Amino acid sequence: MLNFLIKRIAYGVLVLIGVVIVVFFLFQGFGDPARLVLGQSGDSTTIENVRKELALDQPKWKQFILYLNDVSPVSINTQQEIQAKQLKGFFFGGKEKLGFKIPYLRRSYQTKQQVSEILADALPGTIILAFSAIIFAILAGIPLGILSAVKQNTWLDSSAVFVSVLGISAPSFFIGIIIAYVFGFILHQFTGLYMTGSLYEYDAIKGKHLALQNLLLPAVTLGIRPLAIIVQLTRSAMLDVMNKDYIRTAFAKGLSKDAVVRKHALPNALNPVMTAVTGWFAELLAGAFFVEYIFNWKGIGKTTVDALSELDFPVVMGSVIVTAAFFVAVNILADVLYGVIDPRIRIK
Repeated sequence: MLNFLIKRIAYGVLVLIGVVIVVFFLFQGFGDPARLVLGQSGDSTTIENVRKELALDQPKWKQFILYLNDVSPVSINTQQEIQAKQLKGFFFGGKEKLGFKIPYLRRSYQTKQQVSEILADALPGTIILAFSAIIFAILAGIPLGILSAVKQNTWLDSSAVFVSVLGISAPSFFIGIIIAYVFGFILHQFTGLYMTGSLYEYDAIKGKHLALQNLLLPAVTLGIRPLAIIVQLTRSAMLDVMNKDYIRTAFAKGLSKDAVVRKHALPNALNPVMTAVTGWFAELLAGAFFVEYIFNWKGIGKTTVDALSELDFPVVMGSVIVTAAFFVAVNILADVLYGVIDPRIRIK
């Protein structure tokens, strides 16, 4: 198991290096970063100083090495660089210090704030949204899948399959627009929900307060696709398990259908569902961009789209790297959980 975990981590590191390479060479070629920092009012001397500060006067390969040194948790920096970049970590050595640090994602062109601080402020919103969406998908998807399997070839089964196929086929941004318009605008007087909103709201009377009702519509929108997958997987797994010999033996012993389904069939049908749940949680973290933007939900997706519209490339680059890191971490965790849940996977 340890060797397997080491291999998965090594593969994850290679994936992240590939992401850094693509992100750097994709976004560093757009526009003049010095001009994006200063706007149109900067004179030639100031622009030259900014270019030197951002190492834009260096060859492209050297710029990449410097960027890789910044975003890596292990790096070599001088004391002056540590202070100027406000690096946080442990550093050892003389003039050139070896450091174990929090990755430095550089600073925003627009606000001059550290990108890590901007993303740290936005990331909890995305995690809460993704977690709520997957909880909704599990709580609704597994019962619907069980009902569809138990009531096979009835109108309940046909309806569940139709709804799940529709949920898989419809894009999230389209579903989001429909849900926001219907429940946040047309039916607002009945639902009390709004088309847009964040986890926290501000007003003159209450100040900053929690607004959980704003989470409902984006969480449902984001959870519809994994819900559809979970319904299909639960239904297929239950139908397969219900044809096993030990299920027929349980019926022959006189157990009720409810007891057979709950105690014997369901626990053995949940392994593929667990696979889908862990995989989809990683997908939701990376796929919440459009949903956050539609509902004006403060998260890493909306922050990235806003930064992209302002050509604030350090924020966009940092967002992609952080999202990729979470995606890799969740997939590694999922592989470990498979081994814990199913000993056959651990043996293989």
